[in-house]
This record gives sequence, structure tokens and C-alpha cells, in this order.
Amino acid sequence: MLFNHFISEYQNIALITLHPAKTMIGIANEHRRIAWLTQLGKNFVHIVFPFKQEYPDNLCFQKIAQVPGDANQFNHHFRMYNTEDVNEEVLGFMRMAYLDEK
Repeated sequence: MLFNHFISEYQNIALITLHPAKTMIGIANEHRRIAWLTQLGKNFVHIVFPFKQEYPDNLCFQKIAQVPGDANQFNHHFRMYNTEDVNEEVLGFMRMAYLDEK
């Protein structure tokens, strides 16, 4: 249910495609991967948004980590427990990821 809700909310923003891999599901726009679903738990969905800079002033990300060896990628970790977790703040970051932080 959480997975379907998250994907539905993203599809309300813009056209996305899903790319299943061995350990995660990539979410892509027409140019690149914009997020990864890394865990589908019993009561949560864990999503990672790769941004070119750190966005520390937020209430939605549980962790922000720079990718080792890459000065231009900061992974922002979002864990969704309820459908209400996809609020206006999260939707804003989803739009930013889709538009490549424009």
C-alpha cells in the first residue's frame, strides 16, 4: 500500500518509470534515475533521493550522507511509515529530484 501510494504521488507530479534491479527499484524521469526504493519493509518504504547538495533544513529525511568519492552527490534518506508522510515538504523534494534541483 505504501509503495503504491508513493508511486501514485510521483505520477501526479510527472511521468516516471520504474527500473527494478536486484536490490532496489529505481525511479527515473526521461533523463536519469531520480530516486531509489531501497527497502520495502512490513510497515515502511525506504527511499533515497540523490541531490547535488545537502539539504539539512528539513523534517523529512532521517539521514543525509555524501557519497564517498563524489563531491556532487548527497543521498537523502526518507522512510515512509504512513501515506500522510508524503506531505508538502516531501512532495517539494520529489519535484526537485524530478526537475534535477531546478
